Amino acid sequence: MAQAEYPVYGEITGPVVMIGFGSIGRGTLPLIERHFTYDENRFIVIEPNDDENDRALMKKHGLRHTREALTAANYKDVLRPLLTEGGGQAFCVNLSVDTSSLDLMKYCRELGALYIDTVVEPWLGFYFDDEADNSARTNYALRETVRREKRSNPGGTTAVSCSGANPGMVSWFVKQALVNLAGDLGLDFEEPAPDDREGWAALMEKVGVEGIHIAERDTQRSKTPKEPDNFSNTWSVEGFIAEGLQPAELGWGTHEKWMPPNAHNHTKGSRAAIWLDQPGAATRVRTWCPTPGAQYGFLVTHNEAISIADFFTVYDAQGEARFRPTCHYAYHPCNNAVLSLHEMFGQAGKPQSTFSVMDENELLDGIDELGVLLYGHGKNAYWYGSQLSIEETRDLAPYQNATGLQVTSAVLAGMVWALENPEAGIVETDEMDFRRCLEVQMPYLGPVRGYYTDWTPLTGRPGLFPEDIDTADPWQFRNVLVH
Repeated sequence: MAQAEYPVYGEITGPVVMIGFGSIGRGTLPLIERHFTYDENRFIVIEPNDDENDRALMKKHGLRHTREALTAANYKDVLRPLLTEGGGQAFCVNLSVDTSSLDLMKYCRELGALYIDTVVEPWLGFYFDDEADNSARTNYALRETVRREKRSNPGGTTAVSCSGANPGMVSWFVKQALVNLAGDLGLDFEEPAPDDREGWAALMEKVGVEGIHIAERDTQRSKTPKEPDNFSNTWSVEGFIAEGLQPAELGWGTHEKWMPPNAHNHTKGSRAAIWLDQPGAATRVRTWCPTPGAQYGFLVTHNEAISIADFFTVYDAQGEARFRPTCHYAYHPCNNAVLSLHEMFGQAGKPQSTFSVMDENELLDGIDELGVLLYGHGKNAYWYGSQLSIEETRDLAPYQNATGLQVTSAVLAGMVWALENPEAGIVETDEMDFRRCLEVQMPYLGPVRGYYTDWTPLTGRPGLFPEDIDTADPWQFRNVLVH
């Protein structure tokens, strides 16, 4: 498709300030160029690293570069002149690590600048604070800081929280999958879809969904084998290690009858989730994706595990949860990353000496199959998602692999929604128009399809050895967790 054929979704009247220029920043750049009009002289990148290739790419695209690491002490001084110069409404695109999403979004809203990020990120040191209680290191705790700010300061300039692939796109997939499932079950429900949280939660309960896996299989293969003492991945290694070493956590459904011995409830906030006293990247669960079928995944903590469970909760008259689906990530990363995790945890969680993100030129083939598995209903289980290949990605957009494009296209969709809804306040992707967001994102996702399966976590079990399973209720977390 020629540049002139890409739809232009809106105008950014002020500066575009991108924080971070890693794999996602580089991949988001061409999508912003394609789909928005803006003053090219006011596109600024804030990036502390001085990578020769990144500098060359920024020069090629005419970007200004501020080489600075944002900190709690300097972020206002750095951002104010960049977000306010030249008039108009600025757009802050935060794709960084080790910067506080909450502080940045609050300051952007104070200045009247639109804001988007892909994760609730803390300041440097949060993930590895050995003096903090594990409950304080959870994504639940991070998310609650943003939800409290939303309640305290409703409305105002739009700040989109957690609009990547997951969290982000998968929340839109859940709604589309639920609508598909309700139709296939022949249920009578409000068309074209519910228009508020209560309506969506009631539909989830009516369909009979017990839980949701964010079920992903990355089969992208490197052209060269993984080197020893190198953590190799298809997206940010720093981000993966940080979330992988946080406690495993999941949205906790009302149908669950058993809880792991090392599980803990939260006592404040929505209480929609629990956390385990063990790292997510060392916690395995059973799940299903269309291409591999049954597989193991890692129960790595993600914001969407909590936000989806919270969004689809039905409350009784006393304000107690009457219905809530279990929800968690079930991630099988690329083979290089699996080997890297095995190596890292063999060293008691000590990260490797070098990190590498395999870009589109280093990958041989493969897909990132990322979707949502809605289970426990009348048709057993339904997976709906993207099956984007590296080959398709090369044709669709530059500077990224399949994993990256699923993220960057969700950033694009979130930016479009923010421009079209500039006074929506702080919003999570669960609270946005899923149809509009998917309409923007779909051209970049490859095949997006739904699959039914009769697989359950009890399929083929017990085998040669006795297991502590609940044979009467296949979709209990007791059966999902690999003990």
